[in-house]
Amino acid sequence: MAVADTMRVVIYNADLSRDGPGLLLRDILKRDDPQVQAALTMIGAAQADVILLTGVDYDHGLAALGALADALAVAGRPYPTRFALRPNTGQATGLDLDGDGRRGGPRDAQGYGRFAGEGGMALLSRYPVDIAGVRDFSGFLWRDLPSALLPRGMAPDAMVLQRLATTGHWEIPLILPDGGRLRLLAWHATPPVFDGPEDRNGRRNHDEAAFWQRLIDGQLPMPPPERPFILLGDANLDPVDGDGLPAAIAGLLTHSALQDPAPRGMAALTDPAQSGDPALDTADFTARGGPGRLRVEYILPSADLRVTDSGVLWPENESALAETARLASRHYPVWVEITIPIRKEHP
Repeated sequence: MAVADTMRVVIYNADLSRDGPGLLLRDILKRDDPQVQAALTMIGAAQADVILLTGVDYDHGLAALGALADALAVAGRPYPTRFALRPNTGQATGLDLDGDGRRGGPRDAQGYGRFAGEGGMALLSRYPVDIAGVRDFSGFLWRDLPSALLPRGMAPDAMVLQRLATTGHWEIPLILPDGGRLRLLAWHATPPVFDGPEDRNGRRNHDEAAFWQRLIDGQLPMPPPERPFILLGDANLDPVDGDGLPAAIAGLLTHSALQDPAPRGMAALTDPAQSGDPALDTADFTARGGPGRLRVEYILPSADLRVTDSGVLWPENESALAETARLASRHYPVWVEITIPIRKEHP
């Protein structure tokens, strides 16, 4: 198989979420919001050809995403393709899912959200999306996952309604220069904390990653994704450190259909007791007694793709970009470069 130029794929939780609908668009259009400007700087510094943003509010017509992309274009980083689907976050269920005796709270939604679309996902790309080929698995019910770790005592009315994906499970085919397709498999899972002894969030977090293994292995009613593909997402889980059930994410990291480029960034530790490889960390949760630095974002290309480079854009503390990165988000951009596969025969 011949190869052409490289493509840089990035995932970044840019923390572009606000306290209510329309506020993100307001802050982008003001062009003086410090956090938005810092996030724009980090997105530009990542030099992505394709970037999946998590933690970005969704709105009808993608107004906020369009304004964000327009600001990037003015800064010299144009992305003609802007894509997002409605996330599960904030979608009302009409049930009391968290058992607090009230309905309509943020934890009663399909995915945690104070309003519909809070903290969704969005794609910016130099390559067009094959809209007709998009597959949205966000409506897949949690109970329908083989070997699902449903919490004990889950009510029957919740079981017939509760979706697995907190934010979404998407398959997005990019149209390559030769007309071929590269499929992106995207997700953003719930944190495995903020629950009780039933470990609802921990179990759901595990199963959101397990969904991809079941899909790739052909264990779901939907056909597996065609290769080549790249699985990328904010799993909200470190396979070594922190809370949660690591079996599913560890299984993806060692899956024969995938490869882990192990993107590396800053290796310095703030917590000497932290285990694992600190150079692989992608987020800093040391503030307010958090679990420290963790690897929670992943880019896992299919085994048939050729990876040429990878890394985490985590500036050294003394660099000019370091304060900007901290202002933007607790997360840092993760990037992987691949050679673009050419699948068509040319005379």
